Amino acid sequence: MNDDRRAGYTHGHHESVLRSHQRRTAQDSAGYLLPYLKPGLSLLDVGCGPGTITADLADIVAPGPVTAIDQFADVLDVARGEAEQRNLSNVSFATADVERLDMADGTFDVVHAHQVLQHVADPVRALAEMRRVCAPGGIVAARDADYAGFVWFPRLAPLDFWRDIYQRAARANGGEPDAGRRLLSWALEAGFDDVTPTGSLWCYATAETREWWGGMWADRILHSGIARDILRYGLATTAQLEEISQAWREWAAAKDGWLAIPHGEIICRA
Repeated sequence: MNDDRRAGYTHGHHESVLRSHQRRTAQDSAGYLLPYLKPGLSLLDVGCGPGTITADLADIVAPGPVTAIDQFADVLDVARGEAEQRNLSNVSFATADVERLDMADGTFDVVHAHQVLQHVADPVRALAEMRRVCAPGGIVAARDADYAGFVWFPRLAPLDFWRDIYQRAARANGGEPDAGRRLLSWALEAGFDDVTPTGSLWCYATAETREWWGGMWADRILHSGIARDILRYGLATTAQLEEISQAWREWAAAKDGWLAIPHGEIICRA
């Protein structure tokens, strides 16, 4: 494993990104894990972001302790606010790198990561670290999207271009945007021999969900970290990003607009 590689976080934490992440719940983003949870379990939430999934998981395992980690202190402040708003007393927060966890072996009953492994330089190492801090017989769980599998209607050329340049920017940053299909392979390479792989979809096809997703990406492609990186790498011009933004608004306004996002999921026994 290469100790020197680092991946940059492609999305950043612009308001448009947080708008997306704060909509997530344990039900729509960690449903595959929920049957394995019960009160009293200790849980590590890796890459917790703004903390909405973390808070849901903390409710389920309470009074079990939950530790939420992220590389970025500013987004941890948002997550703390989420926990405080819900009056959760069993959650603590810390900055940490999943590829180099400063935690003792076998500390947690459950180690969870949502949309994290696509952004790390060495996902196998990350899973090995998650395994190391998981108690024997415990669970390591991960879920990631697969950008190559995104499907939408109506077909708009600027959105095809959006997916292409997003994937190129994510890889230039050291990540793997088609992580969903690779989770099982990475888990096996990390040394797990008891892995349950599954998959699920997010689907946006109602007026409300189209307005949310299309409006969010219309802003995100112009103002977030991905916009900065696309321009920095010379993958598109500002005018082309404006065309993509308009295409997302056009898609959102279409009465027959439909979008599906596939995800890979793994439950690994430590």
